[in-house]
Amino acid sequence: MKKGFTLIELMIVIVILGILAGIVVPRLMNEPDKARVVKAKMQIQNLAVAVKKFKMDNGFYPSTEQGLEALVTKPTVGRIPQHYPPRGYISKVPKDPWGNAYIYISPGEHADFEIISLGADGKEGGEGYDKDIKSYELE
Repeated sequence: MKKGFTLIELMIVIVILGILAGIVVPRLMNEPDKARVVKAKMQIQNLAVAVKKFKMDNGFYPSTEQGLEALVTKPTVGRIPQHYPPRGYISKVPKDPWGNAYIYISPGEHADFEIISLGADGKEGGEGYDKDIKSYELE
């Protein structure tokens, strides 16, 4: 007698694998988008900590004109910080997880300063993964 699987047994296994794939794959497909949102929130929080440290050292927040680059190199425009550390506050300003620059506004409309990612679509507003991520909504 030959050992092996019958055609019916193989078909049952293929159907079961297809059902599992139909359930698992869609859930895994959303994971990269969720991870990008979490990463953007973490980056915004880290940038906010650096901005607050800048203020603690210098008595004011970087202006909108100076932007987040004021955390990397000492500003040469606007109000010049007197107690700027030799290496700055961060090594470089990251792009958001979708490859766009963060928006920095100071003074902000809702807080002393605002750091914003425009989400997956890179446009203001949006729903789901396209929704803007704002520093003042994270606190």
